[in-house]
Amino acid sequence: MMKKDFDHDNPQNWKWGSIYFNKKDSRLIIRKRTEWMGWTFNFAHPASYLFMALILAYVLYKIYWLK
Repeated sequence: MMKKDFDHDNPQNWKWGSIYFNKKDSRLIIRKRTEWMGWTFNFAHPASYLFMALILAYVLYKIYWLK
């Protein structure tokens, strides 16, 4: 198992209980607080917003341009 670091379990690093935001953590993708629920982005990492924009653009493309 991976060593716990960057204060992953600290409630102050989780906004609204489910959005991870930790400037000290250099990882882009991390496990959720409840590990069986999967992975999430570290929204303090600048690249997370780029990935979210790409995902949104792909979904919108599928919805509006592939009818």
